[in-house]
Amino acid sequence: MSEEQEKVVFGIEKIYVKDLSLEIPNAPQIFLEQGTPAINVEFHTKAEQLGEGVYESVLTVTVTSKLAEGDKTVFLVEAAQAGIFRVSNVPQEDIEPLLGIACPNILYPYVREAVSDMVTRAGFPPVVLQPMNFESVYQHQKQMQADQNQPATTH
Repeated sequence: MSEEQEKVVFGIEKIYVKDLSLEIPNAPQIFLEQGTPAINVEFHTKAEQLGEGVYESVLTVTVTSKLAEGDKTVFLVEAAQAGIFRVSNVPQEDIEPLLGIACPNILYPYVREAVSDMVTRAGFPPVVLQPMNFESVYQHQKQMQADQNQPATTH
């Protein structure tokens, strides 16, 4: 072969905590409450281009713990784990899946640790976030977008 193919580059430049917050709105009384709190976990991913071949990906996790009796908030933790990634020689149609699947997969262990550590430091048992399949999340988001773009039909 006389043509050299340019090498695909996907690299981590930096991983960092972009935002981290903890609220215990009913402290100190909440520590005296009895009952098993319900835990709700929400995820949000976002990516943007910072420059030529440089992207920031942010994975935000919000964990809310509430007591069933009286709907009293035990704690609320929000962690935004971010990374700067260098991407080059990747076909344009592959950039979005890379940012929507590979980057969150890289960031997830860091945000899991940040959430667990924050909850433990607040005086509560650790919250261990379950493994996530960001490929299925990405596919679901794409399907939702496609469904929203479908013209409405009347019967």
